[in-house]
Amino acid sequence: MVIDVANRSELREKCMTILYQIEVYSKNKMKYEVDEVIKEVTDVDHEFVKEIVYGVITYKNEIDKIANKYLDGWTIDRLGNTDIAILRMGIFELLYTEIPPIVAINEAIELAKVYSDDSVRKMINGVLDKIYHNKGEINAG
Repeated sequence: MVIDVANRSELREKCMTILYQIEVYSKNKMKYEVDEVIKEVTDVDHEFVKEIVYGVITYKNEIDKIANKYLDGWTIDRLGNTDIAILRMGIFELLYTEIPPIVAINEAIELAKVYSDDSVRKMINGVLDKIYHNKGEINAG
């Protein structure tokens, strides 16, 4: 089944919302079931959404470590929950999927244009760009 780009963009927005909610639950030490959070946000049972959400959750520690390396004097936990969700998704797509890097970066930037302020959008863009250019080193490490 082929998914059109607009649909994928909408699904990424749902993934961001799901990851945002999970981050809020985690920070507040609230119990949650990932599948229930997914169902709250989207009535469509979609493999793409599950791949992104479960992938980010599975690789969260590695993703955060990589993000912190490239955040220049910041750490990912200092960002807002929405910004964290966008950055983690972008890093996951760059490093753990077959999605073309330019698509992963552009999709993250498009979400950041809507949901983040300009300085955070630039920071997300910079981090993803550095990760893209250092991908071989990151995957080897």
